[in-house]
Amino acid sequence: MIDIDSHYPLSAQQIAQFRRDGFIKLKDVLSADALAHFGNEITRLTIDLNTEQRPLEERSTYDRAFLQVMNLWEKSPLVGRFVMGQRLARIAAELLEVAGVRLYHDQSLYKEPGGGITPAHADQYYWPLGSDRTVTAWIPLQAVPEEMGPLGFYARSQSVAFGRDLGISDESEEKISANMALHGFEFCTGAFDLGDVSFHLGWTFHKAGSNVSPRPRSVMTIIYMDADQRLAPALNPVQSNDRDQWCPGAREGEVIATRKNPVIWRRA
Repeated sequence: MIDIDSHYPLSAQQIAQFRRDGFIKLKDVLSADALAHFGNEITRLTIDLNTEQRPLEERSTYDRAFLQVMNLWEKSPLVGRFVMGQRLARIAAELLEVAGVRLYHDQSLYKEPGGGITPAHADQYYWPLGSDRTVTAWIPLQAVPEEMGPLGFYARSQSVAFGRDLGISDESEEKISANMALHGFEFCTGAFDLGDVSFHLGWTFHKAGSNVSPRPRSVMTIIYMDADQRLAPALNPVQSNDRDQWCPGAREGEVIATRKNPVIWRRA
C-alpha cells in the first residue's frame, strides 16, 4: 500500500525516549510498496544529478562517504509528493514537541559499494538556525544490514558542546569519537529493516560505517524544523552557503518562511 500521509501513532514513552536520547528508530513507518514507488525515482535522480565522477580512491573522506544530491523535491513531482508526506512530518513535529514543522531541505545519500565511513558529526554545524528544534528523518530505501553501513547515534549527546564546530572530516571522526568514549556516551547502531526510519536531533552526534557489501545503500533524508524556526547569523562559511541555498530571502531573526521552506504539517 502506498501510504505516506496517515497518522503513525507515537507513545508518550517514545517521545520521552527521543527527548532523552536525541534519536529514535521506529519500525514499520513506510511500506515496501511506498518505498519502491518513491525510492526508484529518488535513486534514479541521485545517480543522474550527481556530479562526483572520481574513483573512490581519489576522493576525500567526506566524498567517499556518499554521493549526495539535495532538494530533490524541486526536481521531480513524485519526489515532491514524498517529501511533503504528512506521516513523516507529523512524527517529526510530535518528537520535537512543536505545533508544526516546515522543510529545511531534503538530501539523498547514496553510499556506493566500497563507500567509506560517514565520520562522526552533528548536522546542525551546517545550519544557521536559531533553535535546536530540528530533526532529520533518515529513510533507507532498502533494508540496511550491518555490512552496508547503517547510521548509528551517540545517545544523549545532543547537549554536548565539544565537536559542534567540526564538519564531516577525519578530524571530526577522531576527535568526536574520542570525546564520546571519554564521557561514556553509548553508541547505538544496528541494521535497519525495510520500513524502519530513524529520527535524530540536529545536535545529536552520529556516524555510519563503510559499505562493504556489493550493493549500494540508498537513503533519503528529510530535514524538518519547527514551523516557527528563525534564521540565525551564520557562524561559518558553510552556514552562509546553507542560508543562501536553502533559505533564500530569509532575514536574520525572522521566521524562515521562504518558498523553499513550506510548512508540511501543522496541528489543526
